[in-house]
Order: sequence, then structure tokens, then C-alpha cells
Amino acid sequence: MKIAVDFPSVAYREGPQQVLALASAIEEIGYDEIAAFDHVVMGYPSQDRRTIYPAEMPILEALMLLANIAAVTSKVSLSTEVLVLPQRQPVLVAKQISTLDTLSQGRVRLGIGVGWQDSEYDALEEDFSTRGKRMDEAIDLLRSYWQGGRIEFRGSYYDSHDMGMEPVSPQGAEIPIWVGGESPAALRRTAEKADGWMASGVTDEQALSCVTDIQRMAEEFGRDTAEIGFQLMLQPPPRSDEDKLFYTNLDAIAERAAVVKAMGFEWTSVNATAVFQAGARSVDAMIEQLDLIHTRIRTEVD
Repeated sequence: MKIAVDFPSVAYREGPQQVLALASAIEEIGYDEIAAFDHVVMGYPSQDRRTIYPAEMPILEALMLLANIAAVTSKVSLSTEVLVLPQRQPVLVAKQISTLDTLSQGRVRLGIGVGWQDSEYDALEEDFSTRGKRMDEAIDLLRSYWQGGRIEFRGSYYDSHDMGMEPVSPQGAEIPIWVGGESPAALRRTAEKADGWMASGVTDEQALSCVTDIQRMAEEFGRDTAEIGFQLMLQPPPRSDEDKLFYTNLDAIAERAAVVKAMGFEWTSVNATAVFQAGARSVDAMIEQLDLIHTRIRTEVD
């Protein structure tokens, strides 16, 4: 089972060199991937606005963060978990991801989702109501540009006529695209178009049900289900003080990792922001705890 680390933006408080030192340490420890969380802005709560994360939560821009990390690493793969694709201009995203794949020598995995925050879409002047349909079309557009050559793309939302994007990156049109989300549309999108599915805030029963649904629909689309990968976050984002203690308990971590592997998930992810919240309140402390977590999982699960 491969293990990603969801990178903690809070590391910025110790300066850019410590951000890069943390990324280098994650690779040196032996994790398989560094993943970047994505929100451009967060709304303050109001009577008619729901919030999940506080507006004061520090979030470094995902693709700029990964570009910096690419420069100080050489083996670990780089992903977004997940990029809110429909609130970004997809041709620009195609170029950014292709460039990241080129400069990292083929280490990119693109996780994408439609998001939930309509106020963020408003701030970026994108249509929240059409995000799902635009997501489907954007996936096809990205791959069209990544394959190189002359592009002819006609869609309901995006058009590209007689255009090209060079250089073609090491992975080209094979840059893996994984979809996050548990809605019926997200599961259908995974089954029809994606290379994998990323699950986070779901129960084990829900996760397994989603996997079954994706595999069934993939067969209906004529796809080989073995081509679709699956990832489950080791623990959902913590919502209580008790949840935040999870990453201090190495026994519980190892037991949980064994369960995730036994469920058939090829990937899991460790939430380093939750490690910070659990008491590792500096970059050095996070490195130490991430090392202990990795050693324990690899020793007892692999």
C-alpha cells in the first residue's frame, strides 16, 4: 500500500526554508507522495453561508506549493488532494500540470473535485451551478492538450481551435487523474473518465459501497475495473478533540492502516495538518512524528 502525506500549509509560519525542509524530509522518510490541499479563498460564516474550515485557516496555493516541492525532491510523487478544477480556467490548469510534470520528471498525479463552497466560485467569477458538467468536459480538454500536437476541441463550455501546447510532459496524456467526492455524479465520473477515486470523509461502509458502485459502472462503460485505483484517507479530517489525538497513537494508526489495506485500497494518506493539531507544533516535531508513523505502518502493515 502506498502512503501519501497531505502537506500542512501551517509550515509556512517557520519560513520557506522549513517548508522545503519538511518536503525533503517526507521524501527521505520514505513516503510515496506529497499531496497539496486546495482552496483559493475561504468564506467567513454567515446566516446564509455554510463553512467547513475557518476563513483564518492558512492554505498555500496548491500548484505553486508543489512546484517548489518538486525542486527539492526527486522520487516522491506530487498530487493535489483535491484541486477544485471547475473554479479554475482549464487550459491554464492543463499548462500548469504539464509544466509541473515536466519539471518533476513525470511525478504528477492530479486529484480533482467539484468543491462545495459557492462563495469561492463567486470570488473567482466561475459558475457554481454548472461545475459538474464543466468538470466532465475539462477532464477531456486536459487530456487533449496533454497529448500534444494540434488541438481541436468543441464542447458546451470550452472550445480550443487549432491550438497546441508544448512541451509534452513525460507522462503526456497519461498523467493520472483521480476524482474525489462521494456524490453519484463523482462516482459516475470516476467510472467513466478517471484513473482512480480518492475518499476522505466517509465511513468504511460508505467507502466500500462507493467502490462497488464505481466498479459496476466502469463495467457498464466497457472499462477494465483493474485500471481504476482507490485511495482512502487514514482518518477523516478531525472534527473533535478526540479525533485530533489519533495521530499520537501509533498502535491505533497501525491498526487503522491494516484495515484500510485489508479493504483493498492501494493508497492511503496521512493528514499532516492533523499531526500538527495533535501536538507536533513545529516542522521538526512533525518530521519526527511522521517518521514514527511511517516506520510503524511499514513495519506492521507491509
